[in-house]
Amino acid sequence: MPDDLPKPTDAELEILTVLWSRGPSTVREVHEIVSLRKPTQYTTVLKLIQIMTAKGLVRRDEKQRAHICEATRSREWTQRQIAGDLLERAFNGSTRSLMLGALSARKASKKDLAELRRLLDEYEKGTR
Repeated sequence: MPDDLPKPTDAELEILTVLWSRGPSTVREVHEIVSLRKPTQYTTVLKLIQIMTAKGLVRRDEKQRAHICEATRSREWTQRQIAGDLLERAFNGSTRSLMLGALSARKASKKDLAELRRLLDEYEKGTR
């Protein structure tokens, strides 16, 4: 699997989120969940999954009548890819600016800030 898969669009990310939370699913199951959030046609979800399969974002098991789809990469891998792309495009590679932007966009809880401090300490020590 190549490390340079295309970044998912917003609609593709929504489908990936369903697959990450449910695990391997049929197109119908994905459609049922996506359409709870916003009205979406079954054929739209089917077409998006076909496109995502061609891009390498999803793999389809066609052994059964109802094809089973699953994400080819984990949520964490995809989040790192998106964060890296955002870091370069919007923050000119500055992790400091990215962190400040994220922290100023939404109030972080004391628990979240403590966890960030712990993660930064681990990262600095080379244990992360």
